[in-house]
Amino acid sequence: MAALLARQGVASLVIEADEGYCSGSRAICVSRRSQEILAWAGAAAAVVAKGLPWSGGRSFWRDTEVLHFEMPSEPTQRFAPMLNIQQFYVEEFVHRALQGAPGLADVSWSSRVDTVEQDEDGARVQVSTPVGMQTVRCDYVVACDGGRSTVREQLGLQLEGIQYEGRYVIVDIVQATKRPVERLAWFDPPSNPGSTLLMHRQPDDVWRIDYQIRDDEDPAEAVKPENVLPRVQSHLAMIGELEPWQPLWISIYNAKCLTLADYLHGRVFFAGDAAHLVPIFGVRGLNSGLDDAANLAWKLAAVLRGDARDALLDSYSVERVHAARENIAYGAKSTQFMAPPNFAFQLLREATLRLAVVDTRVRSLINPRQSAPIAYQNSPLNVAQADAWSSELAAPGQPAPEALLVAAHGPFHLSQAFGRDFVCLVFNDGALPGALAALTAGGVGVLDIPPEADSLGQARQRYGLPTGVTQALVLVRPDGYVMGRWHGHDPRPLLEALAQQGITP
Repeated sequence: MAALLARQGVASLVIEADEGYCSGSRAICVSRRSQEILAWAGAAAAVVAKGLPWSGGRSFWRDTEVLHFEMPSEPTQRFAPMLNIQQFYVEEFVHRALQGAPGLADVSWSSRVDTVEQDEDGARVQVSTPVGMQTVRCDYVVACDGGRSTVREQLGLQLEGIQYEGRYVIVDIVQATKRPVERLAWFDPPSNPGSTLLMHRQPDDVWRIDYQIRDDEDPAEAVKPENVLPRVQSHLAMIGELEPWQPLWISIYNAKCLTLADYLHGRVFFAGDAAHLVPIFGVRGLNSGLDDAANLAWKLAAVLRGDARDALLDSYSVERVHAARENIAYGAKSTQFMAPPNFAFQLLREATLRLAVVDTRVRSLINPRQSAPIAYQNSPLNVAQADAWSSELAAPGQPAPEALLVAAHGPFHLSQAFGRDFVCLVFNDGALPGALAALTAGGVGVLDIPPEADSLGQARQRYGLPTGVTQALVLVRPDGYVMGRWHGHDPRPLLEALAQQGITP
């Protein structure tokens, strides 16, 4: 959040309770959309250089493979569908990017928020620091302080939803391996009968292993090394990973499907786990938190600069609460399969797995439904479409589709143009008309896409230009979401749409 605000020229202070980057791998799977957001924050190059890309996975019932899935991908994509990297590396690389914006973002380590008070002009935050109590006066507070949010408690707010009973032990180990990077899952493996077990490769020869414990097991006992290590060893031996290994980190987790009803309370916003808690299955935690930051940063910056009315901030809660409920719905389905909450779900899962051995049609039911960007179909910012389009991939409220273009300086991905300003994609069949100067004068960036630049046809196809339509405008928000699209090159409807929202880029 701080890095994206700095990109917008807005100063912020990060209050961090830890004395440094987190320990343990924690969130490890970074989606393609999240890699784009990290690029806007200035950290994607380092993340990609360190991380391990992957595009699919395998699931086993006992020792029989029952699913092999591949996520949509193609050679022209800028980023892999998923990238495995420990969370502490992501924190480090984003912090490095922050240090490249002196005066715009500071981090106060080993500091903790004690109280938050609001008034009409801003907020007053009492912070306990290594040198004593300090008072911070600010325009807004963005609470990114996790599932046990102090700020949420200060405001007397409670998360709503379901907490599941099934618990998973999470273990990081170091072991050399030559296996491909993919998501691996076992249901009732011979190594750990009755359990569900997940494995992911990470950088530095690290395996991330998650396994379910029985309902009658004491969680405090379950994370003791003498109980964890034999179960890990049993599984490694079963799959033929015989290299020496050692544990790095052990924790425990249970799935929660919880959200606040509103993410904006006066001068305080909630984001990430402070706003919503989703199951690890489908890797929506870190990825949805990054989307929260991308959604809020440009809106907050526009209001602070005086480029938009305060009402724009309401759309953050509307869009991201909707996204959280979608993520929770997908996460709940995955959780009910991965850790059945009762006998009925367990019976259905057993039947599905048995059938999947002999019937390929059943195997899609085992798909873990990996994280994907959520469409904001009912966003108050969407501009109603008056024209017909050949594809809804780029309808208002959809994440702007990626496309590979050919520019004068070489290949160029559309997502490289997003992340800071409003951008108008101008599809044309020749020279740009002079009328589009009104867009530039109005603060909207213009990206010219003539046919020769779209030699692969990806942009025209994915943004829905019908046959015979050679001129079109597509307005993309700073967070890479489509706000509106129009046939022709008349800039007036686009500028009027921004004016109706009180936005002057």
